[in-house]
Amino acid sequence: MADKSDKKEKGTKGGRGVKKAGKSVSKSSKAGLQFPVGRIASLLKKGRYASRIGAGAPVYLGAVLEYMCAEILELAGNAARDNKKTRIIPRHIQLAIRNDEELNKLLSNVTIASGGVLPNIHNVLLPKKSEKKESAGKSQEV
Repeated sequence: MADKSDKKEKGTKGGRGVKKAGKSVSKSSKAGLQFPVGRIASLLKKGRYASRIGAGAPVYLGAVLEYMCAEILELAGNAARDNKKTRIIPRHIQLAIRNDEELNKLLSNVTIASGGVLPNIHNVLLPKKSEKKESAGKSQEV
């Protein structure tokens, strides 16, 4: 009978036995995320999006948000490097989003403060090619 009580103290039964007092582990670290899973859970409950919120919902939402931020920050970092800057500014975020097809579609109705616009000159406004080259080509054909 002493063996059974030892097993309970060790907690070998699926991790549900008597646990020793130790450091608490956050839900974010259990899920392997940087975004705060506990805070997302409380915000989902507080927002009254549904009467009940499952345990996996804030983890999934946190993972999606973390991926989106990582994607945008990577593209914005590339835009900053292209402009020979070390810091990301709103302009770099704007360039990153508008140059990516899927992010542009997702954030099409979003205005980024101090983001500016994509550099674009309509073809009609560009100067026409010089006619000297065209007239020289025609004289050779005749």
